[in-house]
Amino acid sequence: MSKSEDCVIKNRWDVLKEFTEARIGLGRVGVNLPTNELLAFQLAHAQAQDAVHLPLDVESLSQELNNMPIDMKLLNNQITETGLIQDGCTPILLHSKAQNRSIYLQRPDLGRRLDEHSINLLKNFSNEDTTYDLAIVIVDGLSSFAIKENAVKYIQKLTSSLANEQDSWKLAPITIVQQGRVAIGDEVGSLLNAKAVMVLVGERPGLSSPDSLGLYLTYNPKVGLTDAYRNCISNVRLDGLSYDEAVNKSMYLIKESRRVKLSGVNLKERTQDNIIENSFDEEKNFLIK
Repeated sequence: MSKSEDCVIKNRWDVLKEFTEARIGLGRVGVNLPTNELLAFQLAHAQAQDAVHLPLDVESLSQELNNMPIDMKLLNNQITETGLIQDGCTPILLHSKAQNRSIYLQRPDLGRRLDEHSINLLKNFSNEDTTYDLAIVIVDGLSSFAIKENAVKYIQKLTSSLANEQDSWKLAPITIVQQGRVAIGDEVGSLLNAKAVMVLVGERPGLSSPDSLGLYLTYNPKVGLTDAYRNCISNVRLDGLSYDEAVNKSMYLIKESRRVKLSGVNLKERTQDNIIENSFDEEKNFLIK
């Protein structure tokens, strides 16, 4: 043990570190933090800043989506055979009204709306006779790193689950929006004539999670909807909510949303209703005497 380690007075909570990434049980040297803990904090702060300011590598992301296997049933609901796989799909590249990162951070409202070029692009692509069951919108948000690390992996598992459903699903072209906020997905979904939209957005980075991906589902998307009309699944990443669990929650919400034709506060995600703490009725709850 080095002399510097001899100086550290350990905290009793140190044993709990194996259960969380939160900064607990850091110990102290006199009245200060140990040097290694201070350096780790500074590194995490720098990573969080980088996640916010680092531009999304749209070209690499588009290439990953192009190479991603996807079942053709999702691209054309006239096809009924299973196992028809093609190599990915070419995403539509869009941009918000926020021209750059500085404006994006200062004007959240501009990040919620598409610029004129993007609107015209979607109008030229879509037509009134074509509707989609689901539109997937990738938005850089406040962490391009989260998109880079998680978006394609999640989409691949989600599309695989959709393709294995008995009911048919028609997927709109995947879109990538730069300098966007969550609400911009409503405008994209509306212009694509999609019945529902799933927004994948880089969440505001924390000091232990610069790579956290957020998922937002909205049924019947249109400009002007508030967060009350969206269902959120948060902290999707390798050290957070796993892709399998995120897809499990997503599939429940997507299917229920289509069944009851709504989303948001009126749609409860119930994938954990069978866990022990929810398995007792009110009369038998051990907490109620």
